[in-house]
Amino acid sequence: MLFRPADLEGIAAGTTTLAFRRWDKPRVKVGSTQKTPVGVVEFTSCEVVEAISDEDARAAGFASPDEVEARMRKTGRVYRVGLRVAGPDPRVALREAPPDEAVFAALAKWPWARPYLQAIHDRPGVRAPDLAESFGRETAAFKRDVRRLKELGLTVSLDVGYRLSPRGLAVLREMDSGS
Repeated sequence: MLFRPADLEGIAAGTTTLAFRRWDKPRVKVGSTQKTPVGVVEFTSCEVVEAISDEDARAAGFASPDEVEARMRKTGRVYRVGLRVAGPDPRVALREAPPDEAVFAALAKWPWARPYLQAIHDRPGVRAPDLAESFGRETAAFKRDVRRLKELGLTVSLDVGYRLSPRGLAVLREMDSGS
């Protein structure tokens, strides 16, 4: 589920506890979570509603139901999704942790990992489409692979592009040393 920065700020502050989406079917499961820049967001409910109340609109960070409607697609059923911050993003702490055998075992399966880490190191803040093009990859496929690196705590997403985390730098140094 995509969130605007203002939505994430409200979720983090506890003032935004709902989101509304028009979907053909539910896109989240109650109890599931999503990692976001403000931490892990849990989906506490997901139900079809016929109308959006003033109170629910405010809980979603909007002044009125009309404002909520203006932000949504025009087709599909309206779903009210309950939200809460369930804790910090575990990848943030992982960025500072020393690399372990599991990291190197995962990287050994990905022949693209070393060149991607090097490119991100050499070109921090470069747009993903530009990095992808330098590897002859489609942007979506490239970003999917970089998310794998991020799950290991090796990269940090910037407003534009990426940079290596301290853990990513340590991995790159160790790969370069041949250890």
